[in-house]
Formats: sequence, C-alpha cells, structure tokens
Amino acid sequence: MKLLTKKLILLLLSIAIFPLVAFYRLCSLSTPQDALFCAIGQLLALFPGKTGSLLRVAFYKCTLRTVSSNCHIDFGSYFPHPDVVIHEGVYIGAYCIVGKCEIGEHTLIGSFVNILSGNRQHNFNEAGKPIQSQKGKFIRITIGADCWIGNNSVLMTKIGNRSVIGAGSVVTKPIPPYSVAVGNPCRVIKKLPANPPEH
Repeated sequence: MKLLTKKLILLLLSIAIFPLVAFYRLCSLSTPQDALFCAIGQLLALFPGKTGSLLRVAFYKCTLRTVSSNCHIDFGSYFPHPDVVIHEGVYIGAYCIVGKCEIGEHTLIGSFVNILSGNRQHNFNEAGKPIQSQKGKFIRITIGADCWIGNNSVLMTKIGNRSVIGAGSVVTKPIPPYSVAVGNPCRVIKKLPANPPEH
C-alpha cells in the first residue's frame, strides 16, 4: 500500500511540474541550458519534507540521464548538470551539490556533500588570462553501489563499491572497492571484507 501511495504521489507531482519540464525542454532545443536547469533545480530544492523529495525526484526523472523512482533527494540539494545517473535506493542528504556522476544502488550520501565533475573543472595554466575565463574539463565520476559518504565531503573522482568515506574528506584520487577512507587528502585506512558474514 505504501509503495502504491508513493507511486501515485509521484505521478501527481510529475503532472504538476510538467510545465517546468516542458519549458526547460523547449529552451534546450536550440542550445544546452545548464543555467536554466540549475535555476529550476535550486527552486525545487526549497520544498521541504518527503513531498519535496518526491517533487525533486519527479523533475529529475524527466531531465537527468536516469533516476530511480526509489531514491531520496533531501532539502537544499540540486544538480547543476543533467548528466547524472541515480540508481535504486540512493539517499542524498540535505544541501548537497551533485555534479556529473553515476551513483550506485543503495548508496548513502550525507549532508553538505559536494560531488564535483572531476578534478579539472578549472584551468589556470594560461598566464594573464583570468582563471574563470579558462576552459576546464568536466567528466562524469562514478560512486559505486552500497557506499556511505560522510557529511561535508568533497568528491572529485571514482569511489569503488561498498566504500565508506569519512566526514569532511576530500577525495582527489580514486578509492578502491571495500575501503574505509578519510582525510584531506583522502586516504584508505582500512579494507572491508568483500563478502560480509551472514547472520
């Protein structure tokens, strides 16, 4: 019954946000509209509670690359780029900014996490040219399945399956699967068992 109610609410919210989706799609016909996409995401980020999460899921199901209906996007969180894949059971905490990425099944992302579109978003090699005028490189990073990303972390590269990233960590180099990693820069401090014991 609960799942059916959630699907019905999601359907009603999808109908309610259809004008926003249509406006975004219409504007995107001629050129990519990342600024408009980001602005709509920021607006929808302001709706609180479970209804707010479902509203964001409804919008992003229509605009991101792929989004599972069974995910949670908390208050204040948004996506600046539509090149995102969110799998089943993902939880994204409050006030996260999620760049180009793929988030694996059942991954938990704490609050105030920033997922960057790679570690080369800004170029600063051209002397005499302002940094903000220099072209960077945006890539889609991967966060594996069944990961836990602690609050206030910054992710710039791949996280392997079933890894735990400690709160406040800055991930600049890939983290292998089954790892516990912490710090700035983030480093692996422990390996997790690949096949946890059954209870």
